[in-house]
Amino acid sequence: MNAYLTALRAIVLREALRFVHQRERFIAALVRPLVWLVVFAAGFRAALGLSITPPYQTYITYEIYIVPGLCGMILLFNGMQSALSLVFDREMGSMRVLLISPLPRWWLLICRLIGASAISILQVYTFLLIAGLFGITLPWHGYLLVLPVLLLGGIMLGALGLALSSLIKQLENFAGVMNFVIFPMFFLSSALYPLWKMAESSALLRDICALNPFTHAVEAIRFALYGQLNASALALTALWALIFIGLAVWGYDPARGMMKRKG
Repeated sequence: MNAYLTALRAIVLREALRFVHQRERFIAALVRPLVWLVVFAAGFRAALGLSITPPYQTYITYEIYIVPGLCGMILLFNGMQSALSLVFDREMGSMRVLLISPLPRWWLLICRLIGASAISILQVYTFLLIAGLFGITLPWHGYLLVLPVLLLGGIMLGALGLALSSLIKQLENFAGVMNFVIFPMFFLSSALYPLWKMAESSALLRDICALNPFTHAVEAIRFALYGQLNASALALTALWALIFIGLAVWGYDPARGMMKRKG
C-alpha cells in the first residue's frame, strides 16, 4: 500500500509541478469559458430564454444555463491536454520509465488521471469564482457537492484522452485528433442548449446528444451545483469512465493493446 501511495503522490506532484511551470496553460483554460460566458452568452441572452426545468426553480438567463457546460469544457480540454503531454512523454522516453515500474499499469494510469483531474478541478473553481464576479451565483453547498462530480467527470474525460493517445504514434497527429473529438463532443451535448430545445429542431440530433458521454457529465455537474442528484447522469458518467479506463489500460498493455501493434 505504501508503494501505491508513493506512486500516486509522485505522479500527482509531477503533474502539479508541470502545471506551475506552464502558467499560460492555466490562463488559456480560463480564457475559453470566459469568452463564452461574457461574449456569446450576452449575445444569445435575448434569443434563448429558458423555462423552468430541473434543477432550476425559476426562469434563468442563458449565461446561468451554460455555466455547468463551461465547467465541463474545462475538464474536456484539460483531459485532452493531459493526454497530449502523455504522448510527448512517450516520445521523450519518460513514459517508458514510468511504465516499467513494478506497480500495475492500471494503477499508474489512474494516478495520472487523478493528477490531471486535480488540476482541472482547480481551474473549474477559479472559473466559478470569476463567474461570481459577473453575477453568476450558486447555492453555497453546490460548490462542495460538485467536487466529487468534477473528479468523476475529469477522470472520465481524461481516460478518453488516454485511450486516444494509445492510438497515436506522433505528437503532431494527436493534436489533429483532439479537434475531431473535442468540438463534436462539446457542441453535440447539452452544454450550450437543453436537449428539449434540440428536439424541437431535430429528434435525431437530440438522440445523438443524449448518447454523448459529455452530456451526462455536464448534467451531473449541473444538478450538483444546485445541490441535487441526477442519479442517471452520474451512473452513466461512471460507466463511461470505466469503459474509457479499460480501453486505456488495454491500449497501453504491451502484450495485448495498441502498444503491441506499434512494436
